Amino acid sequence: MTRRLAVVAKKVGVSEATVSRVLNGKPGVSEATRQAVLSALDVLGYERPTQLRGERARLVGLVLPELQNPIFPAFAEVIGGALAQLGLTPVLCTQTRGGVSEADYVDLLLQQQVSGVVFAGGLYAQADAPHDHYRRLAERNIPVVLVNAAIEDLGFPAVSCDDAVAVEQAWRHLSSLGHERIGLVLGPGDHMPSARKLAAARAVAGEVPEAHVARAMFSIEGGHAAASRLIERGVTGFICASDPLALGVVRAARRKGLDVPERISVVGYDDSALMNCTEPPLTTVRQPIEAMGKAVVELLNAQINGSTVAPDELLFEPELVVRGSTAQAPRS
Repeated sequence: MTRRLAVVAKKVGVSEATVSRVLNGKPGVSEATRQAVLSALDVLGYERPTQLRGERARLVGLVLPELQNPIFPAFAEVIGGALAQLGLTPVLCTQTRGGVSEADYVDLLLQQQVSGVVFAGGLYAQADAPHDHYRRLAERNIPVVLVNAAIEDLGFPAVSCDDAVAVEQAWRHLSSLGHERIGLVLGPGDHMPSARKLAAARAVAGEVPEAHVARAMFSIEGGHAAASRLIERGVTGFICASDPLALGVVRAARRKGLDVPERISVVGYDDSALMNCTEPPLTTVRQPIEAMGKAVVELLNAQINGSTVAPDELLFEPELVVRGSTAQAPRS
């Protein structure tokens, strides 16, 4: 017990006596300090005293599908920083292939009596994926906010970058450069943001041949494989659903001896870290991560404080960032 008091006191920056007063429910401790001590107990893995277990921890689960795509650490940094300013402690939960699943993380977070959960990319965006763990959160009235497009009827508020505007910007950019055979490299068929991008492309172009649409896993390797097929079908301009997919397209073009952007133009999506340092620097559509992340935390905090938040989707405007991976279409 004494060691626990010392560890928690060091973590919070208070005396062991103050920690003892919190654990024993005695007066003379500010609410901010009390919450800090309880959060430290949760973070360090110590059980709360029995009389304090009914209270929700000041923890917020931040569930991400991966960390290899730089867009997810970027969201985590913004959201985590904004949570910390409110006295909430983010708990990073990253899914691993063959390891801890999204549903497993939800169970762990519920055991820790978290104050809320933010999902930034996950099974909520896939129509054919299991969604029972979201219903468990809803049944327990746990505040939840989703980042980017989700399937219908989950009942959670979402903060999204406008996929339709993103594709329209990219398509018009490639068209203005003279590209007539424009292809799309998207995620799986049940992936909602990808479905929105395809619908937007068809709206702006009038028609997009199925032969000019390729689906892939969100990785450089997936983009490489998808682009190889589309290049063989004569596509010269590529709109991709993520920056790693776009880098895969660049690699596929080079493996075929085609210069980017002289022969193949590529537009990514996200404007994640270091895309201005690639060769060539990647033209991409930027998600407003800072604004989106702050909106996520505002929605979550409102729910934590007892306010009713409509299960609406806030759409944020993307921005086309033109760099060196796009150029005039090659002359036949």
